[in-house]
Amino acid sequence: MNTSMEGKRIPEVRFRTRVDGQWKDITTGELFSNKKVVAFALPGAFTPTCSSSHVPRYNELAPAFKSAGIDSVVCFSVNDAFVMSEWAANQHADNITFVPDGNGEFSAGMDMLVDKRDLGFGQRSWRYSMYVENGVIKKMFVEPDVEGDPFDVSDADTMLKYLNPTATPPHDVLMFTKPGCSFCTKAKSLLSERGWAYEEVASSPRRLRAVSSKASTPQIFIDGKYVGGSQELEEYLKTSQDA
Repeated sequence: MNTSMEGKRIPEVRFRTRVDGQWKDITTGELFSNKKVVAFALPGAFTPTCSSSHVPRYNELAPAFKSAGIDSVVCFSVNDAFVMSEWAANQHADNITFVPDGNGEFSAGMDMLVDKRDLGFGQRSWRYSMYVENGVIKKMFVEPDVEGDPFDVSDADTMLKYLNPTATPPHDVLMFTKPGCSFCTKAKSLLSERGWAYEEVASSPRRLRAVSSKASTPQIFIDGKYVGGSQELEEYLKTSQDA
């Protein structure tokens, strides 16, 4: 397994994919020609690190990649088209193009096909990411060749920092909410007006006490810091430099 293919062209491969329940062939030319593409490969759909960290963060940072001049974000895995299609739907990662490298041809052409028979996986792709311009690999981040499934350098934040060292990743916003809460609706509106994505968690008295010692909703956290309710959020956004 090579550590990098920087400066080389993407291997020419035809992928068998499923689109709207129909077979559709996609070539590497269609994916990479006359485009600036961020691509990443991983060991398998529905596996822990791939599902909980690798894919979600690339999906979250897709707008930042677009601002850095990237045309598309592509995910490769040695899985069949049906599995990749179901995984894409399960991940709700609409900002990513999922490509099934079912026969491992692309991974082999990248010299990234590895033996995972000890896990019952057969041959799979090693984990890596790359920046590609018009089919030429400009930069690769390949995980170290150590035992297990390392995930240290092929992450989305590392790629974004390479493309734009001054880029500011989107804020991580978590809200504890409940149905029919007008203050929750106000908080969502404030965040949406500024284009800040957020994740909701259904509140319960115990959850609210545990995270904030409060009983009201919403309770809002931004980048790991407790902000408060909708009124505190409004004040926070007024003073935030990128609000």
